[in-house]
This record gives sequence, structure tokens and C-alpha cells, in this order.
Amino acid sequence: MKFNFKMVALATMATAFAGEAVATEWNVSVWGKRRAFTEHVEKLAELVSAKTNGEFTLNISYGGLSKNKENLDGISIGAFEMAQFCAGYHRDKNRVITVLELPFLGVETLAQEVAVSRAVYAHPAAAEEMAQWNARLLMTSPMPQYNLVGTGEPRTTLADFEGMRVRATGGIGKAFAAVGGVPTSVTATEAYQAMEGGLVDTVAFAQHAHLSFGTINQATWWTANLNPGTVNCPVVANIDAYEALSDAEREALDSSIPEALDHYLANYGELLNRWDTVLEEKGVKKAEISDDVIAAFRAKAADPIRDEWIKDMEAQGLPGQELYDLVVKTLAEAKASN
Repeated sequence: MKFNFKMVALATMATAFAGEAVATEWNVSVWGKRRAFTEHVEKLAELVSAKTNGEFTLNISYGGLSKNKENLDGISIGAFEMAQFCAGYHRDKNRVITVLELPFLGVETLAQEVAVSRAVYAHPAAAEEMAQWNARLLMTSPMPQYNLVGTGEPRTTLADFEGMRVRATGGIGKAFAAVGGVPTSVTATEAYQAMEGGLVDTVAFAQHAHLSFGTINQATWWTANLNPGTVNCPVVANIDAYEALSDAEREALDSSIPEALDHYLANYGELLNRWDTVLEEKGVKKAEISDDVIAAFRAKAADPIRDEWIKDMEAQGLPGQELYDLVVKTLAEAKASN
């Protein structure tokens, strides 16, 4: 019998390809560097790999796959299987979840932020809108209330905000515009250069971002209690990739989300606990805003922006009032449970 080397080679290749097909690899697009903001994604990758004995892996790329403002577009065309993005980067593409970025919602803790995000993500309108981008909402990236850093004299009155060039996106940007500020939505990775080059006077971030993107290193003051709102940054999966997973892989992914978020909350909590030490080490003064100023800020920004948002959403055929009411109800329940 003549030995057929060609057939053996083809059979070997087929076996190799079959072996490769067993393992599932997802590319995950995030940005910046590993930090508190990405710890749930890192934990998710760790858990999924462990639960599937390394047969399902998440390869996390910090800026190597896409620009942060283009992550949702990348998901829509299947350029990668998972990504993180922030609603304020493209509000027209993710209108529903911008309800979570309305100023002065009253969210006080990261756990409350998780609760209201989960409620909105589970709403049919959110799922339908994300499906237009072939995206499935997996989990939020809960962040505390944003506050400003700046140089020179602290800005502690509404008059100080007049003409202030501030890096702020979403509802926070609208809030500052309502009191005469001039918001710009440069990305997080561009914020340091914007501050250094004088494009902005101040930067609104959560604590981790002031650290990670270096804005705290230029600052002489930080508003300790302004708390105008936060941004909402989901982690999403490409729907086709999600549906192509085996039952075991999908279970490994879905069941790991709560633990990944718990890890995120614990890790971020440690950062918040040592924030005063960070400020002291960097020589940054805590600027306290008076209750009267905060009340005046809220009066000018909260109700008008909320009413405008609801009206705008309803005009576009989206349940704006229902979504806002859902946030209020969920937040009240979360506070009561604490």
C-alpha cells in the first residue's frame, strides 16, 4: 500500500484546526492603562478562564484595538468581541443610558450606581437601542460622583464657573454650561494635555481618572463635595459573538459578572479610603463648596436639564419619563435596602 503523504498532511492540519476551534478567544477593547475603572474587566477575564479551564479567554487591549470613542463602532462591525465605552462620547448612539448621566440624580454610593445601571440596562428600550449596534449590555463601570481639579484659586461659587473651560462630558457638561461654564468633551486620554496646554481650566473626573490620567499632578485644588453627577460607561459584547458561545461558555461569562463587579467595588473602595492621603501627598487642597452654592447649582442645572432630556427622548419615540422614573424608583429602593 502506497503511503499518501498528502492525505496525512491534510488530516494533520484538520486535526490541528479542530483543536484550535475548541478554544474561544475574545478580543476586548478598553483604553488608557489598567486601573480601578477596568478592574471588573480584568476580573471577568480571570474568572471566565478559570471556569472554562482556559478554553475561553478574554484578551484585553488597552488602546491597541480602537480609539475609545470608536469602541461601539468596532463592536457593531465585529472588529472585536467586547468593549468598554462611555455614553457621553456619542450620546446620539446610546440615548437611553444617558438617563444615568443626568446631573444631581442623588446617587451616593457605587452600589447604588450599580443598582440604577442594572435597572436601565434591563429595560427593553436599552436592549433594543444597543442591538442597533450589535451590542449586548453586560455590566456597568460604576464611578463615584465627579469633581473638579484646577490650578490657581479654587472655584467655589457660581460666579467662578462663569466662562470656566471645563473638561466634562454628558450631563455634567450640560450642568456646567447651565451656570455659564464652557464644557469640552476631550477624551480621558486627552485631558492631561488639554489642561497642560490651556485648552481647559479644570477637569471633571472621578478619583481614579484624576490619578490614572495625571490631572491630579497639575492640580492645586480639588472640589471635595460638588458632586454634580457621573458618567455611565458600559461593558458590552458583540451580539453575534455572544450567541456563538457554547452554553458552558455563556454560563461562565454571565455567572462571572456579579463577582467581577463585587471585585470592582472592593478595589475602588480602597482607592476612596486613601484619597485624602493622595491629596496630601500631592499637595492638593480640598475646596469645600457651600450648601447654598450647591443648591443654586442644582436649581439651575438639575430640573431644567432633566425636563429637557425627557422631552427630547419622548420626541424621538423613547420612553424618557418611564426611564427617569425607573431610576428614581430603583435609587429609592437601593437607599432603603441600605
